[in-house]
Amino acid sequence: MRTKLVAGNWKMHGSRAQVQAWLMRVQSVLPDCEVALLPPYPFLADACAQAGARIGIGAQDLSAHAAGAYTGEVSAAMLAELGVRYAVIGHSERRAYHHEDDELITAKLERALEQGLTPILCVGETAAQRACGETQATLAAQLAVPLHRLGTRLAGMVIAYEPVWAIGSGQSAEADEVQAAHAFIRSQLAATDAKLSLMTRLLYGGSLKPATAPELFAQPDVDGGLVGGASLDAEQFLAICAAAR
Repeated sequence: MRTKLVAGNWKMHGSRAQVQAWLMRVQSVLPDCEVALLPPYPFLADACAQAGARIGIGAQDLSAHAAGAYTGEVSAAMLAELGVRYAVIGHSERRAYHHEDDELITAKLERALEQGLTPILCVGETAAQRACGETQATLAAQLAVPLHRLGTRLAGMVIAYEPVWAIGSGQSAEADEVQAAHAFIRSQLAATDAKLSLMTRLLYGGSLKPATAPELFAQPDVDGGLVGGASLDAEQFLAICAAAR
């Protein structure tokens, strides 16, 4: 039985005071599912110090390099030293705005694994790809290089299916669409290793809200959510967590 995980991706929002208040509120409830907070880099040290054992802290990105003259980069080793547990890799905003390709994303996955971080690999199709019936082909392509290069080393990672057309749009994918995408992702994992398919938690992200979470989380291949804007509000986030029982 895979334990459900709900992770809040704050993107470039928040403050030190907001992080502290959010952590205090979420700790006071202790949701039944696993919980992770992914604040911006400047707040990671504070968050790790305040989170306690029940809340995992994650980074929104990391470097593909282990160390070196890479101004502005943050290594997996640095994050691990802080106590960071998770790292989001391959988010659609990184793919689109920073032109990250599957080779680079795979290198980042490898760096995370080397330092004992749990990667949250993001995959998903654009509106144009969806309209052309290319959802499965897109997901297969995004998984191909990581699975070929890293194989069973990816055991324990998390995959977040985030259809690009749903992110920040207020329009969540329908539950049956999400289940179909997650089942396909799991079939791709199974083609590499049956145990990998069974172990890997698949999250849904894309305008996830308290109203849509119960039906989505009830799907057999949905193991929680990667929450964007709604995660900034602790009460909304907790309401989403309540659906992940």
